[in-house]
Amino acid sequence: MANDLVKEYERVDDLQNGFMLIQNPEYFCFGLDAVLLASFARVKKGERVLDMCTGTGVVPILLQEKTPGDAFVGLEIQEACAEMASRSVRYNHLEDRVQIVQGDVKEAAQLFGAASFHVVTCNPPYMIGQHGLTNPDMPKAIARHEVLCTLEDVVSQAAKVLTDTGRLFMIHRPFRLTEIMLTLVKYNLEPKRMRLVYPYVDREPNMVLIEARKRGNSRITVEKPLIVYERPGVYTEEIRGLYRSADK
Repeated sequence: MANDLVKEYERVDDLQNGFMLIQNPEYFCFGLDAVLLASFARVKKGERVLDMCTGTGVVPILLQEKTPGDAFVGLEIQEACAEMASRSVRYNHLEDRVQIVQGDVKEAAQLFGAASFHVVTCNPPYMIGQHGLTNPDMPKAIARHEVLCTLEDVVSQAAKVLTDTGRLFMIHRPFRLTEIMLTLVKYNLEPKRMRLVYPYVDREPNMVLIEARKRGNSRITVEKPLIVYERPGVYTEEIRGLYRSADK
């Protein structure tokens, strides 16, 4: 049965937590940012979670294992990616916990209804037109660049589908931090927690993790920096701990 779910040009990656993920090397495969987002997100018992721009479906599969949430939905616009993520759900026998929906982030509120989730997570496309070169391979370009959805699309729709006091957890790039904060506040999502991620202790940060609360009070906690590598190819103890915690 499991082998029937994997196509000849795909691979099956071990998530080191008892679950597997089907991936196509020709598409955008998940990276450390997805692991960081799943570790940063806080999901309470009985809560419903929507992962926007879910891609391979890795974030809902990680979250269903490490949190007491009730239901996890991944929303992905690309048909081939959504279909592959759905097969990963079946491969892991998670049909009663995780659902993959093919659809446009810009139509999330129409698809699911207002105030239908307690938590939204998103690892969105980071780059706008003038930042970097658009990948000629369209699936990868869509994952990296704001081709089919923008930061404002993600934030505005998250605000609609979240319950009052619901939370948005997002990973993005620090060079867009001003825009991110202004957009969150514009849609009544108050930034509450932020953590900068540094590749090395002596480098500039290259990722930022943000939690925002719908209709929250104006107060933010800036957590200690997260350093990824001790030296090239060697994760810090904290990053190794994130992977170990998924295995418990």
